[in-house]
Amino acid sequence: MTRRSVDAAQASPALHHVDFGGPPGAATVVCVHGLGGSHLNWDLLAPLLRARYRVLAVDLPGFGLSPPPRGPATVRRNVDALAGFLASCGGPVTLVGNSMGGLVAVLVAAGHPDLVRALALLDPALPAPGRLLRSPEALARVLAYAVPGGGEWLRRARRRRIGARATVEGTLRLCGIDPDTVPPALMARSVALVEHQDDVVGFDRAFLSASRSLTWAMARAHTYESAMTALQIPVLLVHGDRDGLVPVGAARTVARRHPDWRYVELKDVGHVPQLQAPDEVAGLLLPWLDEIGAAPPG
Repeated sequence: MTRRSVDAAQASPALHHVDFGGPPGAATVVCVHGLGGSHLNWDLLAPLLRARYRVLAVDLPGFGLSPPPRGPATVRRNVDALAGFLASCGGPVTLVGNSMGGLVAVLVAAGHPDLVRALALLDPALPAPGRLLRSPEALARVLAYAVPGGGEWLRRARRRRIGARATVEGTLRLCGIDPDTVPPALMARSVALVEHQDDVVGFDRAFLSASRSLTWAMARAHTYESAMTALQIPVLLVHGDRDGLVPVGAARTVARRHPDWRYVELKDVGHVPQLQAPDEVAGLLLPWLDEIGAAPPG
């Protein structure tokens, strides 16, 4: 089936998404990327799901091909934008969220239970107090990026100094993925997307404001934890044991607090399992979706 890009302005004026297709009348699965990600994060997983489900991959405001918002790209703004997009999907969907997209998906599911029938979290952002402070280099970069205006300039200057391809490769390595294992066509599209964003004012501001808002949400985690507790739908939590950004211990703690959730740990997998181990992730998602009755009869 042909991969088809759709301008979500038809339904949600702020968001772009990609429709990977699916059988007529199939239930809808909506995939939500993490910080710095895009619809491209789902290029390897979505084709494995679309034989039974209609699969959409959305770009949050200021990421991928969705235009940057006029104000900060906060977690709350992302939640509102995603809820507006889901309202246009014609019925409750299954949300699949990775990293920051997992946090956003939880908040949408808790705040708009009529829009979400099930939730799959792939290495979602989870509270891990003090982890960032253990890395002096990371802390120095965060402090530099925190300066209004200056952070945007530093990020753009660094990207232009090292180039789009090195930027993509660095992001992949940060997530625990060897760039050489990424299909060349997907790598080429990822590089082209970074080059496109470099020409559009506001993408760096969106990334940094989202990063700051995400950090704040993790520091004041009670709202997030309350939202997880409020969920009354099936939840699948999948986490790589080699995740260098969200420690697997955080996922184990959440799994213990929510024994009604299904928890699966992936061996030797990092922060973005849908890119690193798409076959393994699909092997978990498809039977789980079938079991919970996410697909309509027949």
